[in-house]
Amino acid sequence: MKLGVNIDHIATLRNARGMNNPSLLRALKICEKSKINTITIHLREDRRHINDKDLRQLKKNSQLPINLEMALTDEMLKIAKKIKPDFICLVPEKRNEITTEGGLNLEKISKKKLNLLLTICNSNNIQLSVFINPRKKIIEIAKSLGFHAVELHTGPLDREKVNKLDIKKINEMINYSYKKKLIVNIGHGLNFSNIKYIKNRHKVDTVHIGHFIISEAIFLSLPKVIKIFKNLIKL
Repeated sequence: MKLGVNIDHIATLRNARGMNNPSLLRALKICEKSKINTITIHLREDRRHINDKDLRQLKKNSQLPINLEMALTDEMLKIAKKIKPDFICLVPEKRNEITTEGGLNLEKISKKKLNLLLTICNSNNIQLSVFINPRKKIIEIAKSLGFHAVELHTGPLDREKVNKLDIKKINEMINYSYKKKLIVNIGHGLNFSNIKYIKNRHKVDTVHIGHFIISEAIFLSLPKVIKIFKNLIKL
């Protein structure tokens, strides 16, 4: 199982101050040195964290594959065609949501736009995935539509008391997706405590984690930063 790190929330911190720090390129280099497998970024319609300039700079400077999360819109189709990320993952998007709240509804997807995106991906060796709820019917639709991979929504594991049925269901759908010969990725709400519930890891290609890694890094690094600054201000 490989690790993909979503660095959107470094941009969230940067944008809160309206300046250039913390630097996404610095974060990229740290991720490269840490030997992760993929950098994930979500270019939202409202550009609330990552923006177009960030995407261009990361694609230009990254030694790691770039996984672009995006909605299936005309604007994003043009960006995908121009940037040519290594991976694309289609996600649902609502302006009033804080984070992605569930999988994409494939029954209402625009077949015309999807076919245009598939043409872009197949012509440029881009792996196309879709973020979906872990349900058999949705996995079957994803397969029939021509997606190369699925990312199964693991949000139900991020609860104070995890339901055993959710654990069972997610693992069963990992098996089912794998059986359908789809590349299987997982993501959303995973952390140190709940990753243990993923039992069949050999069938998972990549686990994508963003918010938890970025937020936990603040606390793990805070003592070191304070120590450095205390040394700098000594009389």
